[in-house]
Amino acid sequence: MKKTTQVISPLPRRKKIVSKSSDKPLWKRIVSIFIKNFVLILVILGLFKMVRNLAVKSGVGTVVTSEIEGRIAEVESFLKTTMKMMQVQVEIMDRKIGSEVGGLRREIVKKIDEKSVEYEAELKKLRGKTDELGKTFGELKGSGILSKEDLDKFLDEFKKGTGNGGAGSENEWSLDDIRGFAKEIVDREIEKHASDGLGMVDYALASGGGLVLDHSEWFQVTKGRSWLPFKKHYGVHPDAQRVLEPSFGEPGKCFPLHGSQGYVVIMLRTAIIPEAVTVEHVSKSVAYDRSSAPKDFRVSGWFQKIETITGSGAGVSRLGEKKMFRLAEFVYDLDRSNAQTFNVESGEKRIINMVRFDFASNHGAPHTCIYRLRVHGHEPDSVAISESEL
Repeated sequence: MKKTTQVISPLPRRKKIVSKSSDKPLWKRIVSIFIKNFVLILVILGLFKMVRNLAVKSGVGTVVTSEIEGRIAEVESFLKTTMKMMQVQVEIMDRKIGSEVGGLRREIVKKIDEKSVEYEAELKKLRGKTDELGKTFGELKGSGILSKEDLDKFLDEFKKGTGNGGAGSENEWSLDDIRGFAKEIVDREIEKHASDGLGMVDYALASGGGLVLDHSEWFQVTKGRSWLPFKKHYGVHPDAQRVLEPSFGEPGKCFPLHGSQGYVVIMLRTAIIPEAVTVEHVSKSVAYDRSSAPKDFRVSGWFQKIETITGSGAGVSRLGEKKMFRLAEFVYDLDRSNAQTFNVESGEKRIINMVRFDFASNHGAPHTCIYRLRVHGHEPDSVAISESEL
């Protein structure tokens, strides 16, 4: 007979269930224990009553009954005493917990109030510094020392915190960073003023080849420094070239024109694609009277072949009238800097070598003083110039 071997499979291990510790508060646990004990005592009392009833029915003596009743009375007395003690303990624990929670709440509120006062004071300081910084940069921007591009660049870097990190963190702006930025602005401004004040090429500059070809009636200065109208017949007055030369801020070094309306026609040193024009008057810090400054301007331009520029200036205006187009219209503001630059209106980029400045009003004087006119742009290639001549 073959013996059969039985394979006993191992019993699966039972996972022990680990009871999680109760997260109930202390007073809730005390009340739970009290309720359980109370229920247990009630069960015991019920058993005693059942035994008593059985004893009475079975005829057990009065002695046993009285003994049981005495024990029941003792248990009831013990139960009442225990309940009172537990109630007192619960009340004491409740008051203690309430007192601790109230003290903790008062302490937290006090700390929050103190921090709020500190944060509010720091926020006021920060707002004051921000307003002061904005006012300073506004003054710099208004004075023309700080350009809009420089201001936007600095504000972007300041918000991003892209300084060298000399004080706190890596990206924090330090005092050395701000000083370096200020030094860069000053150096750039010195270089700009060393290059004719604006840092832009002036294609109407007299020393570079610019020429006044025509102008409206001008005023003559007498020995008593009073202005008299001078009738223009033919040709251009020799002092007209002053509008294309640096005045160096000297009051009275201008080209005076009769009335509040007039014009000046300029031939540029070469053909360009115009980008901006600049009108300059004497600075208000040294001026005797600025009411002679022009106000409402209209600037026009056109391209004209050099060989057609002959005769008087009036003839020049008529020859170019058919191809003339508007470059810009603007108002010269006395509250801004003395040299004000205005961009050419966006649109088709055209090549010009002739520019006409028309002013329709001034700031109240019977004559108008033109200190300097500038034209900015860039030179096109020779192919574009050839096409514009056709």
